[in-house]
Formats: sequence, C-alpha cells, structure tokens
Amino acid sequence: MKLYSKPGACSTADHIALQWTGGAFEVEILDKDTMKAPAYLAINPAGAVPAVVDGQFVLTQNSAIMGYIADSFPQAQLAGDGSAQQRAEAARWLAYCNSDIHPAFVPIFSPGAFHPDPAQADVVRQTARERLRKLYAAADQRLADREWLAGFRSYADPYLYITLRWAAATKVDLSGYEHLAAFKQRMEADAGVQAALKAEGIA
Repeated sequence: MKLYSKPGACSTADHIALQWTGGAFEVEILDKDTMKAPAYLAINPAGAVPAVVDGQFVLTQNSAIMGYIADSFPQAQLAGDGSAQQRAEAARWLAYCNSDIHPAFVPIFSPGAFHPDPAQADVVRQTARERLRKLYAAADQRLADREWLAGFRSYADPYLYITLRWAAATKVDLSGYEHLAAFKQRMEADAGVQAALKAEGIA
C-alpha cells in the first residue's frame, strides 16, 4: 500500500493511521507542484491528497482511505473491536472531523471563495475562526472523560490532531479547551505521530 501525502495536510492523518497499524506501507511526499504534475494527476485527477494505491486499486477521499486502512490492518482496531457499535462510533467521529471541522477551515485558507472583495478577507477569516471554536466544543466535551474521541484509539484521532495543528497555525481561539489541549499533547508524544511528522519533515 502506498500513500500520497502533503506535509501537514489532511493526508498526514492517514500517514499517522498507517504508522499505528504497524503494517508495511510506503509514503510519497508531494508538494503543490508535484500534486499538479501529470504523474500524480494520472492517479488523482483532482490533484489533491490523500490518495492510496494498493496494487491496481486506487482510492481517494480521506474518510474512504481511513476505512480502507482500518479494514486492511484489522489487528490495529482503528475502527473498533469489530462490533457494529464501535465501528459506528469511530465512523461518527471521523465524519465530525471530515465533514464538520475540515470544511470549516476553507474560508480561512481561501476567503476569496466566500466573498469577492479582498477587503473583506479578514472578516471572512474571523467569522470562520469563531465558527470553528464552536465546533471544537463538541470534541473538548467528548474528551473530558476519555483519551480518544471514540472511547478507543481510532482513525478519527489523527484527523482531529491534524486539524488542531491547523487551528494553532491560523490563530483559532481554543483557549479554555483544556481537554483538547491535553489530547494534542498526548498525540505529539505518540511514537507513531512523531514518525509520521518526521517522515514528512514537519516534526
């Protein structure tokens, strides 16, 4: 299995998940230029990460890739213990990261897509920051009495962690969210997280 990743992008979450499996995999690190080069566009015409190639099978879209990693390395239990309830719990928190948190950063990264007047860019970004603070409240509350989002280590945790890195870089106010802060510290102390970040040059 080969993962295509861009340092610090959502694909780094897949890289961490692969590290957690203990299985064999390859990673190719891309940048903004190689993501748009013909060789990679032949794999993912969208020119986006992540993408996984496993033999003749090519898969894109982060949530699908996380599920594929979990199914390919079931011993890691990244989708739970095999029960329907644990699988659903992991999928629920993956969806929270993928469908709620991640898209809420887009106005910060690309404010022009939300307002044509460049003078309004700061307003667009600040509105997005305020919305993100509200969205993160659910994760902070969830982590009040557990170490992992699903109640066990799952593929949702690396995704949440990567978005917390974005939050710090874009000045999203997460002050007072002590459970999220503790989660981020635990993740940064994790050997698999450290290995992925080092491999991508962002340790």
